[in-house]
Amino acid sequence: MTSIRLALVGLGKIARDQHLPSIAADPRFTLVAIVSRNAELDGVAHFTALADLLASDVAVDAVALCTPPQPRHALAHLALAAGKHVMLEKPPGATLSEVEDLRLAAAARSLTLQTTWHSRYAVGVEPAREWLAERAIKAVRINWKEDVRVWHPGQDWIWEAGGLGVFDPAINALSIVTRILPRPFFLSKGVLHVPENRQSPIQAELDFRDAAGAPIRAELDFLQTGPQSWDIEVDTDDGQLKLTNGGAKLYIDGQLIQEGPDREYPGLYDAFARLIADGASDVDVSPLRHVADAFLLSERVAAPAFVE
Repeated sequence: MTSIRLALVGLGKIARDQHLPSIAADPRFTLVAIVSRNAELDGVAHFTALADLLASDVAVDAVALCTPPQPRHALAHLALAAGKHVMLEKPPGATLSEVEDLRLAAAARSLTLQTTWHSRYAVGVEPAREWLAERAIKAVRINWKEDVRVWHPGQDWIWEAGGLGVFDPAINALSIVTRILPRPFFLSKGVLHVPENRQSPIQAELDFRDAAGAPIRAELDFLQTGPQSWDIEVDTDDGQLKLTNGGAKLYIDGQLIQEGPDREYPGLYDAFARLIADGASDVDVSPLRHVADAFLLSERVAAPAFVE
């Protein structure tokens, strides 16, 4: 397979921390351009707008969109119209209808579109799915609590409409549970705590039930200080499963079963390369659908103003 000439659109924290190292480590990709209004990368062609890149003589096969979700629909449409494969950082869009529109656009042009749920590639996730497939689920608890000032410093877009607030990190938990639980689940009720000076929630409590009635409780917090919590516990008829560290460690009845190095983003790029080679797409909106349900069904309560 010839090298996939890739352009990275957006050069913020997630692009620098995860995308650049993963691209450099995968010989199937060659980074040929950066699109960013605020940053450049030595030795790589730089453009301040995707349209300028697409109009240039720089040959590109695929683009990875690492922008905030709000402008991503227009950028993805531009890339697809130009015949480029597209990787969408999570969340894949600001709305479900945007992602569905992109799915149809990619299919019409026989191009690859990938929605990226990186937490599903944590080393404990697939073993957890396999273990739970043979057991009856009794209850699930999700604790996803981190400090927004540490992980999203100065990122005002996350508080705007479409930025998702606390659901930007918590959608990772939803991506895991939609993968590992053997039955679908549905929101019963929820509470969203929205700072008086912001548009998106900073904390949330959600109650779901799966198709057999098992309760699923999610407690989400963007104000956690000290140790951060990215944990999922599942009680079954045959013991308790626990994923910690965002899925990096898997415990069964308190015994460590699986752990390993962070391979989430290398896993995404491996999948992207294989999808392109196969002429296929992977468009899964199930985590985003649960976020949309939370915004639709939950009670909204005022929280103190958020100041960084």
